[in-house]
Amino acid sequence: MTEEINKAISVLGNGGLILYPTDTVWGIGCDATNENAVSKVYKLKQRDDSKALVCLVANDAMLERHVAKVPDVAYDIMDLSNKPTTIVYDDPKGIAKNLIADDNTIAIRVASDKFCQYLIAKFKKPIVSTSANISGQPTPKQFSEIDEAVLNGVDYIVNLQQEKTGHTPSAIIKLSADGVVKVIRK
Repeated sequence: MTEEINKAISVLGNGGLILYPTDTVWGIGCDATNENAVSKVYKLKQRDDSKALVCLVANDAMLERHVAKVPDVAYDIMDLSNKPTTIVYDDPKGIAKNLIADDNTIAIRVASDKFCQYLIAKFKKPIVSTSANISGQPTPKQFSEIDEAVLNGVDYIVNLQQEKTGHTPSAIIKLSADGVVKVIRK
């Protein structure tokens, strides 16, 4: 696993794209602080950059470095969730501008998968995590279902967990600084 982490970090550090297993589905990833890298993800997915992408962080401390104020209820939601849960926060900071939604929010998930946690912690920055599909196409449930265009469009494919099946996307919850909670995807 260490070798895969080091190879992925090398690509991420050079502004490249990786294809990697996450705690949900296979993801296309890049340095979430690098606008050029984020633009490459939008281009690969053939997606309008007005639709924000999810970022993964390694832990609560990294989350707190990239969100102006993490509402207390966010920690309760993360602790009580029985599946990976992405939370949309107000006032992101230190994130590529083209990752931030028009309403000044960012979707972030604290990774629960060991590989992702180690990768992100060693990289020391959030990583984009968007499903490994062209926009409008179904989300692949396993590695073998990933479109050839995606496989050819990334700079590195992590050679781990390619046989795993049955993953589902995360739940998404929007938390406003004023305490309003809205479920976007269960």
